[in-house]
Amino acid sequence: MKNVQSSNIVVKDMHSMKDADAVLNAILAVWGINQAEINLEKKEAVFTYDERMASFHDFEQAIIDSGFPIYSDDRDKLNVKEGNESNESM
Repeated sequence: MKNVQSSNIVVKDMHSMKDADAVLNAILAVWGINQAEINLEKKEAVFTYDERMASFHDFEQAIIDSGFPIYSDDRDKLNVKEGNESNESM
């Protein structure tokens, strides 16, 4: 299965199991998801998906739409993406 991607997203403001469940449900609702789990201690969502059916951005947007800002994929993790930002994409 060479089209399967593994990714992770660090989720800001995820503090409880209720929050973790909301993030997990948002990820599981994205078409193409294979497997997902939440590490509440690290505030991280780890998942695998079929890149023919979904993009990494789809998962970022699903988490943001569920009410949780995320850290961008920058190594310093200082940039935060939130739902009220205007996303100017190609």
